[in-house]
Amino acid sequence: MATDANTGFLQLLEYLQDPYKVARFQQLCGVQGTFPEAGEPERHSPHPCERGSGDGGCDGPRPRKGAAPANNGKRDDSCRNGLRNGAAGAGEEARLGAPLAGRQAAAAGVGGDAAPEGNRAAAKDRANGQSKSTARRRNSLTDEAGQEFVIRNKFLFYLFTFGTELGNELFYITFFPFFIWNVDAYVSRRLILVWVWVMYLGQCTKDVVRRSRPSSPPVVKVEMFYNSEYSMPSTHAMSGTAIPFSLFLLTYGRWEYPFMLGLVAALSWCTLVCISRIYMGMHSILDVIVGFLYSIVILVAFQPALDMIDRFNLTFRYAPLIIISLHLGMGLFSFTLDTWSTSRGDTAQILGTGAGVACASHLNYLLGLMPDAPPSQLPFTPPPLSAALVGMAGLRFVLGVAVLLATRAVMKALTIPLACRLFNVPCQDVRLARQRMEVELPYRYIVYGTVGFNALFLVPALFTYLNLF
Repeated sequence: MATDANTGFLQLLEYLQDPYKVARFQQLCGVQGTFPEAGEPERHSPHPCERGSGDGGCDGPRPRKGAAPANNGKRDDSCRNGLRNGAAGAGEEARLGAPLAGRQAAAAGVGGDAAPEGNRAAAKDRANGQSKSTARRRNSLTDEAGQEFVIRNKFLFYLFTFGTELGNELFYITFFPFFIWNVDAYVSRRLILVWVWVMYLGQCTKDVVRRSRPSSPPVVKVEMFYNSEYSMPSTHAMSGTAIPFSLFLLTYGRWEYPFMLGLVAALSWCTLVCISRIYMGMHSILDVIVGFLYSIVILVAFQPALDMIDRFNLTFRYAPLIIISLHLGMGLFSFTLDTWSTSRGDTAQILGTGAGVACASHLNYLLGLMPDAPPSQLPFTPPPLSAALVGMAGLRFVLGVAVLLATRAVMKALTIPLACRLFNVPCQDVRLARQRMEVELPYRYIVYGTVGFNALFLVPALFTYLNLF
C-alpha cells in the first residue's frame, strides 16, 4: 500500500513538472513558438556559451552543475535556442522517468509533431495576414536571446505581463514607497519584513534544489530575464502569495473595509502572478505550487514574530548594527552559487533594501518622525476619493520616486567603479564586471540599502519640509 502511494505521488510530481503541460497551456493562451523544424538550423543570437572567450570560457553565465555535458566536443544542448537552463539533457530525461520524445507523443494536444505544427500554424497566419511579425525576448544582463514567438491573444499577453511584473523590481520600487507615503507606514514596515524573509528563503532554496527551468522546446520562453536562475520554487509565486495575503492580514481590522473584498483581492493577485509564470514559460506547474505552499508555511511561522521583530528594529539601541551585520551575514552565507545568475544580485538587493528600511525605521523612532497611530484612533476609515486627495498622492509619489531613482543612479555610478578598483576587476564592460561576486554584492547591497533608507527616512523628511504630509 505504501509503495503504491509513493508511486502515485511520484507520478503526480512527474505530471506537474512536465514541460509539455506548460507548452499546452501557452498554446491555449495564444502563444505560438516558431521552433525550427527537423533539419532546419536554429535562428537565435549566439549565447555566450557558444561565443566563448579568450580563456576558453563563457563571457556570460556558464552551464550549471548537473546540466547535460557536451558530447564529443559538440555544443552543449543547454545552450540550445539561447536558453542555458531551459534545455533538458539525458540526465534530466532520466529523472523525469521517460524520454522526451515518448512524453511528447503522450501529451494531449501537444503531440510528437507539436513544433512542426506550430511552425505551419504560424506560417499560415502570416500568409493570411493575421500575424505580420514575431517577437523575441532578450536578457538585458547577459544578451541571451530566446526563440521567436507569435502572440495571438494580446489581452492575455498584456494581462500576464502585468501579473509577472507584480514580482519584479519596478513594482517593488513603486508599490512599497507609495504605500509608505500615502497609506500606512506601519503596515509597510512589516510588509517589507515579510517580503525580505520570503524572498531570501525562496532564493536560497532555489540554489539548494537546483531544478532547471522548463525545457525549450516545447516551452516558449516569453520572458528571458530570469532564465539563468534555477526554477524551484517560483519566487514570483512566493512574493505573489506573501505580499497580498500579508497586506490583507495586516490591514484588516486596522482599516475598515469588507472582509470578502480583501480576501478576493488577495486571491486574485496571487492567482494572476502564479499563472503568469507558467504563461511566461519560466516555471512548471509544480514550481508554482511549491512556491505558493512554501510561502504560506513561511507566513504561518513568521506572523507571530512580526510584532517582536518590528519592535526590536524600532527600540533596541544597537538595532542598526545588528540589522546590517545580520543581513550581510545572511547574504554571504547564501551566495555559494556554482555559476553566476540573477539570483545572487537579487538576493543582495532584497537584503540591502530590508536593512535600509529597518535602519530608517529605527532613526524615525528616535527622532519622533512618522509615529505610529495610537490604538484609540483605530480602525482607520479610508478617506473619500477626491481630486485633491488624488493630486496630493500623485505629487508625493512622483517626487518621491524621482528621488529614489536619482539615488539609485548616483549610487550605481559611484559603487560599481569603486568596487572594481578595490578588487582589481576590469570595468570596461560594466555588464561583465557586475557579474563578479566581489563587485555585485557590495554594489547591490549599498545601492538598494540606500534606496530603502531614503524611502522611509529621507523622502518623508523632505515631504515634511515641503508641507506635503
